[in-house]
Amino acid sequence: MQLRIDIITLFVDFFEPFLSTSIVGRARRNKVVDIEVTDIRNFATDNYGSVDDKPYGGGPGMVMQCGPIYSAVEHVRQDDGPAGTVVMLSPQGEPLTQSLVEEMSQQERLILIAGHYEGFDERIRTGLVDREISIGDYVLSGGEIPAMVLTDSIVRLLPGAIGKEESTHEESFQDGLLEYPQYTRPQEFRGLRVPEVLLNGNHAEIDCWRKKKAEDRTRIRRPDMWKKYQAGPEFEKEN
Repeated sequence: MQLRIDIITLFVDFFEPFLSTSIVGRARRNKVVDIEVTDIRNFATDNYGSVDDKPYGGGPGMVMQCGPIYSAVEHVRQDDGPAGTVVMLSPQGEPLTQSLVEEMSQQERLILIAGHYEGFDERIRTGLVDREISIGDYVLSGGEIPAMVLTDSIVRLLPGAIGKEESTHEESFQDGLLEYPQYTRPQEFRGLRVPEVLLNGNHAEIDCWRKKKAEDRTRIRRPDMWKKYQAGPEFEKEN
C-alpha cells in the first residue's frame, strides 16, 4: 500500500521546494508516496485567522490553540484511507533514530503536526497526538524543518524511492555503525591517495577493511553508538 503523509503546518509554501525536488520529489511523481500539506490557518474560527493565544497563568510567547489543529487533523481524515498515526514534532519527543525511521516507514499513514510559537496547548498532546518525535536537543523556530527531516528519512526507505535498493543498506546507522570512508576518481589528489586495498579487486579484503574502518570511526566519533554496538549480537558473533 502506498504510504500517505499529511503535514499540518502554518507555512505551506515552506514545503513546496522540498516536496518537488530530489528523492522526495521523484518518489511523489512515481506514486511511491502521497504527501499532502494542510494549512492550519484554514481552520481558524475568527476573522483574523488566529491560531494562537496567550498562555493561561502568564508567561512569554504565544501557544497554539486546540481548535484549529484538531479541525485540521479531522479534515484530512475525512477520506476513505486509514486514520493514521498523528505525530507531533517537538523537542519533548523521543529522539529520532534510524530504527525509529524504519518503524515509521512501515506505517500506512502519518499525520505530522509542525507547530510554531511557544508551543502547543497541552490538550493537543494528550487528546490528539499518538507520538512525539524530536530531531535533537536544540530549539528551532518551528516544526517545519523537523517534519522535513522525518519525511525525507522515511521516504528514502520506501521501495522504489531510490533506484538501487542496496544503496540504503550500507549507510551510517543501518547496522549500528557510522559509514566507512568512501573514495572515487582520481586515485591521487594533491598527494592524497586512495587506499590500495580498494584497488586490488579482492572483495573479501575490501569488506574486511570497510568493516574495520566503520568500527574505528564509530568508536572514536560516537562512543555512545559504539557502546550499544558492543552489546549487540553482531559484535559478540565476531569476537
